[in-house]
Amino acid sequence: MIIRSKAPMRLGLAGGGTDVSPYSNLYGGLVLNATINLYAHCTIEETTDGLITICSYDAEAKETYPSALQLPIDGKAILIKGVYNRLVADYHLSPLSFRITTWNDVPPGSGLGTSSTMVVCILKAFVEWQNLPLGDYEVAKLAYEIERVDLGLSGGKQDQFAAAFGGFNYMEFHQNGTVIVNPLRIKRWIIDELEASTLLYFTGRSRSSAAIIEEQMDNTEKGNQQAIEAMHKIKQTAIDTKQALLKGDIDTFAHILHQGWESKKHMAHHISNPMIEEAMETALNAGAKAGKVSGAGGGGFIMFIVDPEKKKYVEQALTHLNGHVMPFTFCDNGAHGWKIYPTDNIQHF
Repeated sequence: MIIRSKAPMRLGLAGGGTDVSPYSNLYGGLVLNATINLYAHCTIEETTDGLITICSYDAEAKETYPSALQLPIDGKAILIKGVYNRLVADYHLSPLSFRITTWNDVPPGSGLGTSSTMVVCILKAFVEWQNLPLGDYEVAKLAYEIERVDLGLSGGKQDQFAAAFGGFNYMEFHQNGTVIVNPLRIKRWIIDELEASTLLYFTGRSRSSAAIIEEQMDNTEKGNQQAIEAMHKIKQTAIDTKQALLKGDIDTFAHILHQGWESKKHMAHHISNPMIEEAMETALNAGAKAGKVSGAGGGGFIMFIVDPEKKKYVEQALTHLNGHVMPFTFCDNGAHGWKIYPTDNIQHF
């Protein structure tokens, strides 16, 4: 039997960073995000050779281990191993024999939540395979614990919940650790207009978000008032953006996006850099209304808001830089998995 799964990447529309501890634990966080048709993918194939074969295209890792209750966290394909180790321990599974293959539609470090989305995707494949009793909240929470606690990787909470639920979501991160996902019922014409007005540009440079996130965390812990005030303003943009989006007010949406980006640059050093500023200036001079780096910053994707009739001018201007425009659409579905049974087991009528 073969099991496949896919989980959507997300665009952070407002509030990103306020889902990261310790800020969310001290003040509570608010995030508005939306999933897009770029995915993390996972395939598991049952085997009978008593081996676990791991193939991670993004980590450029191919490893084979004897089937065991725990796999070594040795720096190679740790997301796959982290999921396997946690599920075997929590659900008392016997050592499994299988081949697992994972890949993303975008490069790691692109700012679309690739690592967290992949953890959710891998979890969904195992949930489908082992018939585990995990709903969307449970999958997202477990993915967060595996990535942040078990593996010790820095980051927030929004990506796991976005990947698990899908669609446009207004998320509340409470001080006691509770997360509430509020799906937004946005009219189709508003989603179409936002999609027509959004240009997604890959800078051509992936980055590690860990250093930026750790500085952001350190600023909060040390009471850096400039950074904390910036976070407060970013949290308010989630409230304001939700109101603008529900009304279909794209101009106000663009204005808030610009304000959010200006505040974000005060959260930590290296969120912006000359490469990002050049792309921003190029797009704005060509007619874009606003821009914002997706994710922690430093590289990856930039989301621009543009009048649809000026979109091609902005795209053309950006072609002179080192990146490229990535076509996308918004998607409603969260992570899901499915089984493929051997054809010799299928009855033909």
